[in-house]
This record gives sequence, C-alpha cells and structure tokens, in this order.
Amino acid sequence: MASKGLIGALATMLAGAALAGEPGKVAVELNKLEAAAGGCRPYLVIENGTEHVFSSLKLDLVMFDTDGIIVERVAVDAAPLPTGKTAVKIFDLKGLACDRIGRMLLNGLTGCSAGDAAPEDCLSLISTRSQATVPFIQ
Repeated sequence: MASKGLIGALATMLAGAALAGEPGKVAVELNKLEAAAGGCRPYLVIENGTEHVFSSLKLDLVMFDTDGIIVERVAVDAAPLPTGKTAVKIFDLKGLACDRIGRMLLNGLTGCSAGDAAPEDCLSLISTRSQATVPFIQ
C-alpha cells in the first residue's frame, strides 16, 4: 500500500500538471466568479509558457448574459508577465451578478509588447480555459 506522503506528492504533481500552461502559449484561465458588493468578481490565472517577457498585455474581455446578449466589456492589464510566471488578476464587474454571466470572451488584445518588439501576432500566443461554471472562449 502506498504511503500517505507518496499519495500526497502524486496529488500535488497531478494538480501542477493540470494547471501547467501550454508550452509556447500564454494560458488565461477563468478560475472562478465570486459575488462581490454590487456585482461579480472574476479571477483570472495567467501562465506565461512563452519565451517572451511581456511588458504590456492588455486583454479585451466581453461578458455575455445567459441569453447570449453582451452585458459588459472590460480591459484587463495582465502585465508585467515574465517568462514562466503565473499571475492572478482580479477585477470587479459592478452591477452584474455572477449568475447572469453565461460566458466570457477574449475578444482580442488592446495592447501587447515584449522586450524591444511586439510579437508579430500576440493573440495567437493566447489560449483560454475555464474552471468556473461559465465557458471562457476565444
């Protein structure tokens, strides 16, 4: 029978593998939605699996309600984001209850630069996923 220590170590490794970003991509995960005073608070986990050090990375996010109607658009600055870095970005959606959000869209990027030159197509470096109850699409 495996020891508790070995089982714990395996669970930790598996959890780390599940969170690891795609090599060569910036993984943007909608981790959870949390009710906040007067609205909803999304939590994004951002993992830089690229060789780029981002000094600017601004996400253009659009929220749709459960009927598919656009209800909110926000820009979230994910920089600075060094190579291999995992960061958490939290923002508030005032006046929008979490249970009204049907999905979130990464509509594009309003800014992106890494070092002296911006990657040619920053959007192609981004992948999305969701751990929340709503899909996060691109």
